Amino acid sequence: MHIIDHTGEPLDEWRPGVMTRMLVSALTGSEHLCVFEQFCDPGRGAPTHRHAVEEVLTVLEGTAELWLDDERATLTAGQSLVIPAERQHGFRNIGTATLHMRAILASPIFEAWFDGEAEARRRWQPRSSLPTGGGAASR
Repeated sequence: MHIIDHTGEPLDEWRPGVMTRMLVSALTGSEHLCVFEQFCDPGRGAPTHRHAVEEVLTVLEGTAELWLDDERATLTAGQSLVIPAERQHGFRNIGTATLHMRAILASPIFEAWFDGEAEARRRWQPRSSLPTGGGAASR
């Protein structure tokens, strides 16, 4: 049995106004899932992007505008949206307090293609899966 203690996991600034806490990923021994939480200041969130795998976004606290391709919806605490693989999506905090989101990806490594970028961004990737040439684990 592998127990993961989340109490010591630091918050990491993902982008300005967005703090992230990784809960489960390849770095914690997961083979098929990546689970993380994000805390977004008003007006902040995740820009339009896509993943090669399915994702579930859940609002834990606050109010979020989410988009999936050309559709938009407002979600509040206790609501989730399932994002099919390869679909353009994103979200932003439309409330006045911090937005607390949970994301679950069907992959142990976060990999996303953001609008306007040719290469994928990767996070929570163990050293052993980095391309030849080394480098630190992405976190």
